[in-house]
Amino acid sequence: MTISDVLVAEIATYAIVFCRVGAAMMFMPGFGDSTVNVRARLLLALGLALAIGGSTGAPEALTSGFWPAVAAIFGEATVGVFIGLAGRLAIASLQVAGTIIATQISLANALSFDAISAQQGALPSNFLTMTGVVLLFVTNLHHVMLAGLVASYQTFPLGGALPLGDFADVIATLVSEGFAIGLALAAPFVLVGVIVSMGMGLLARLMPQVQVFFIVMPLQIAVGLGLLALTLGAGMHWFLGRFVELQSLVIFGG
Repeated sequence: MTISDVLVAEIATYAIVFCRVGAAMMFMPGFGDSTVNVRARLLLALGLALAIGGSTGAPEALTSGFWPAVAAIFGEATVGVFIGLAGRLAIASLQVAGTIIATQISLANALSFDAISAQQGALPSNFLTMTGVVLLFVTNLHHVMLAGLVASYQTFPLGGALPLGDFADVIATLVSEGFAIGLALAAPFVLVGVIVSMGMGLLARLMPQVQVFFIVMPLQIAVGLGLLALTLGAGMHWFLGRFVELQSLVIFGG
């Protein structure tokens, strides 16, 4: 083997590692948000690929022909997307919670621009999502995602077969857990909303001439915002713990 062959093999190894790292960076919360500079994200992915690539070794598919190399690149990108989606689906639970809260406190139609998803969203949903992403970086939990990306080369070796069935099972688990987390975070608001709705119905029966909805809506907003202030700290602390558990489920299976 000549020096040129060795150099080509080394460059190909770092390139295929970059496929997994770059695909993961596209979907990871915080790193893959629409407001993040694309060049900064690209440089970070390139730096991680250079740091990881030296310890992975070149897969045989890179030297076995064109189509095996294409299949290896596609496989690495698929693993990267899977790892990035794991964090994104965990953050999506905050959006579920915010949507439920907005419905309960009469702010479902109060929309604003969501910098995370680059689309319109309800105010509580945008607030919780932004708070969650900020807390991930303030508490250094983004290191959990990066450590999981590095550890993925032990769980999913470079150039190995893709466990597509396991991927589907984990994604289904993440989606169901995300809805469960969102509903748990919004549970106090659902309870208060049910009580307020029952009171509104009783008042409407007792005094049909009173415009109940116009009277109670400001009360719903005030009570909802007060309840959000009371439960935000405990709820986000619990969410961060669940986020770590979900990331460990993806990489280590529990």
